[in-house]
Amino acid sequence: MRYLVLQKEHFGAFIEHLNLISKVVAPVRKDQKTNQFSFEEVSQAEEIALNYIPTILPPKKYFMPQYETLAEYDASRGQNMQPVVEVEKLILFGVHTCDLAGIQCLNVVFNDRPKDINYLIRKGYITLIGLECNNYCDSFASCGLMGTFLPQGGYDLFFTDLNDYFMVHIATQKGEELIKNFQFFTDPAPKHFKDLQHLREKKQDTFEPEVPIDRNLIPKMFAEGFEAKVWEEIGNRCLSCANCTNVCPTCYCFDVMDVPNLDLKTGKRIRVWDSCQNEPFAKIASGESFRALRSDRKRHRFNRKFSYPVKRYNKFFCTGCGRCSRTCMAKIDLKETITQLAQETGYLHTKEGKVWTSS
Repeated sequence: MRYLVLQKEHFGAFIEHLNLISKVVAPVRKDQKTNQFSFEEVSQAEEIALNYIPTILPPKKYFMPQYETLAEYDASRGQNMQPVVEVEKLILFGVHTCDLAGIQCLNVVFNDRPKDINYLIRKGYITLIGLECNNYCDSFASCGLMGTFLPQGGYDLFFTDLNDYFMVHIATQKGEELIKNFQFFTDPAPKHFKDLQHLREKKQDTFEPEVPIDRNLIPKMFAEGFEAKVWEEIGNRCLSCANCTNVCPTCYCFDVMDVPNLDLKTGKRIRVWDSCQNEPFAKIASGESFRALRSDRKRHRFNRKFSYPVKRYNKFFCTGCGRCSRTCMAKIDLKETITQLAQETGYLHTKEGKVWTSS
């Protein structure tokens, strides 16, 4: 809708202003030695990490909690299952563009029929404030390949750090309401827009595709590489730990369980995160599994990021955040896997611009 400027000296006051409205969650450094970050509740600007690599878990955990109560019952009162929606008013500050893209993927899925009412209601209680990622310093990321390094909507406010000030984009009415009683925002001058343009142009040159392939041909590459050797190779290494799906900003599979209390009269129905990398995930009542082999499960996961959602939703469900590669105990790297698949199928480009072929 419009842009405003916030000087860095007033950033602390802005975070205090947000805390007067609701609970504020932002990226926080967890461990100085290992350089890990996590979205946690904050009360002061000094707690926030403005320059961070992707957090351990994506902000997905606030939109789709790992454990969520869907219904409760009390048989002692003759009460059948009563629906429950667990919500909390929340301001989520500092979300990078790759995670904003992940939330947009979840929005598409849970808006698809049948709509997920619990997700949609919870989403309405969350205000999203994005933060531009200016430094390409994460060796696991592939946001250049996926084109997610520039803002593409999905936020209420968006902050871009331009040295001694922030350029702030107000994108929604909710964003307008958030800033209307804060006096330190000022209108931008032409210089501010030039600074923003210069940063974005610099990023276009810096965030190049990490794998030299044509992004538009990726779905076709996956279709032709269904029997590629790379799936067996990474399947032999995979430990089926499901780390990759737990940390993925677009994985949304879940299981539903009824959990009785010890009195056997009361209890609740919950949904919990599940993973296609677990062998029982695709097992049916007869005991047969559609994806008993780890290689089949790895291939399925990659296709769920680069092929199937393109057909259904016309978008990739990989945001290039790099979390799956960073957290994999078997050191399976997404970029290496894509590169090997591109080599096997003949879609890898050389520096001269020619297509690499195995022959």
